[in-house]
Amino acid sequence: ITRAELDQIARPILEKTRGHCIRALADAKLAATDLDEVILVGGVTRMPLVQAMVEEIFGRVPNLTQNPDEAVALGATIQAGILSGAVRDVVLLDVTPLSLGIETFGGLMNVIIPRNSTIPIKAGEMFTTAVNQQTVMRIKVLQGEREMARDNWPLGEFEIDFDRAPKGIARVGVQFEIDANGILHVLARDTKTGREKVVEINSAVDVSDEAVEAMIGASLEHAFDDMSERVWTEAKLKADEMIGAVENAFSVLGDEISANEKVELDLMLSEVRRAMESGEAQRLTKATAALDHATEPLAALLVERALAEAGGSRP
Repeated sequence: ITRAELDQIARPILEKTRGHCIRALADAKLAATDLDEVILVGGVTRMPLVQAMVEEIFGRVPNLTQNPDEAVALGATIQAGILSGAVRDVVLLDVTPLSLGIETFGGLMNVIIPRNSTIPIKAGEMFTTAVNQQTVMRIKVLQGEREMARDNWPLGEFEIDFDRAPKGIARVGVQFEIDANGILHVLARDTKTGREKVVEINSAVDVSDEAVEAMIGASLEHAFDDMSERVWTEAKLKADEMIGAVENAFSVLGDEISANEKVELDLMLSEVRRAMESGEAQRLTKATAALDHATEPLAALLVERALAEAGGSRP
């Protein structure tokens, strides 16, 4: 076989590594110019085609002073020494192969532990209810890089109960912890009652390279559409919330709102609803922001009324 024939066979395979190199730089938040050296490891890196591709990707000639076969053996020896306890001044850190999070209202993916976070790790966020008189919150644990929950992998789900209350009142803390063994512990706790649920998930870190590549590839391929859908979903949720708040203010304040104010606000409500029907996120965001600004006096009146009622109820 000739060199040209070998290169022709190997090139499609080697091209697959280009994305890995670029992604490794992005994950490390580095540019190729930030690297001091590029060292080649593994016997196949003796191929001139590999060395030429490395020079093309990283913009520098690779460092060939290290024996690529010995480098593999040295790395395996160091790891064996760490595992056996013979080597103590070197630390190997595992990382999460994909992001971990939960599904939130509207079907969005809310990332709690980002991809490539070092293990062990602990992180959490506070969540609240989106429906009036809600008494149960379902925690759907997800893994993946897509913006919408449905496009990520479900790892498990559970429910936590809390006292009935208007939407936005209950507070549930959700904490993710990955221990040194790669086991994911998910805790949800109602801050008012202290009730909590904990689940363990064993498959959060042990993911095949092929599956990780497939997920990352899909996230890159659909990045624009995914982000567009997320922006629209968030805009629609905000608009729905705003419409409900304004209608509630009309009901509570009644005649305290002047006829002119109500006509103006009704027109702005109509524009928000038309924007929702249009499917244009930018138009909807603009209409919602205008309505939000125009209803600031109503919000102030509601606060004054609430304070007055609270003061009047004191003994």
